[in-house]
Amino acid sequence: MTSLSKIKAIDVAQYILNYFRKKGQPITTLKLQKLVYYVQAWSLVWDDAPIFDEDFEAWVNGPVVRSLFYKLQGDYYCPSNIEGSDPDNLSDNQKDTIDHVLESYGDLTSVDLVYTTHQERPWQMARAGKPDDAKCTNIITKQSMLDFYTEQYQAILKNGQA
Repeated sequence: MTSLSKIKAIDVAQYILNYFRKKGQPITTLKLQKLVYYVQAWSLVWDDAPIFDEDFEAWVNGPVVRSLFYKLQGDYYCPSNIEGSDPDNLSDNQKDTIDHVLESYGDLTSVDLVYTTHQERPWQMARAGKPDDAKCTNIITKQSMLDFYTEQYQAILKNGQA
């Protein structure tokens, strides 16, 4: 996996916020975190690279990028703009990846996304058997994400659903 350190999680998050703003839909910070997680996961699979370098931690409510959490801390709904973000840093291919993730996951609720991530191996592995309600800041490794979502993608292709 190669690194694309120019892109930050907040750039991806702002692109997602712009998408929901165009649709006239508010988005919670919880939902945004999960969508950013799925963008990273599928970028690892489809683009063979992380879209940004920051890591996700296996928090109680699913994967969280700490830097994004601090930018949005205290807000239930996301602001229109995240200070310091620049979605123009994203390439057309990266935007395409994000768009595909939003087509697949964008209509799910925050609760649906939390539930889904809790059922998946990367979050479970990072929590190392801790109860779902226990505080945890363990890293969800990019390798565990790549392995799991590659398996998911191969199953989709095998079943002819892609």
